[in-house]
Amino acid sequence: VQLVESGGGLVQPGGSLRLSCAASGFTFSTYEMNWYRQAPGKEREWVASITSDSGNTNYAGSMRGRVTISRDNAKSTGYLQMDSLKPEDTAVYYCNLWRFPNNYWGQGTQVTISS
Repeated sequence: VQLVESGGGLVQPGGSLRLSCAASGFTFSTYEMNWYRQAPGKEREWVASITSDSGNTNYAGSMRGRVTISRDNAKSTGYLQMDSLKPEDTAVYYCNLWRFPNNYWGQGTQVTISS
């Protein structure tokens, strides 16, 4: 099982990033996908989720309206489009694939918002 996040980096406030999560080693299309983030000195927090068939999405209040979660089951890849980024969005972003009893995590990708 492997989850590899990419797409992080340094952007200015107001900018955009698109994170990707490439999965392998399991049946991606049958798992719910989540994105979490962890800022320095803070606990990991949930950002967004999407059901296995993309039929339902949910977002944390802190980022609602600025992020869009999506997935391409044919490519076993998930995405997090982030717009209007703020310095407080600086964190390591993790993808998570869940289907009871399995819970898989990627290694994280650093997102830094700074001028």
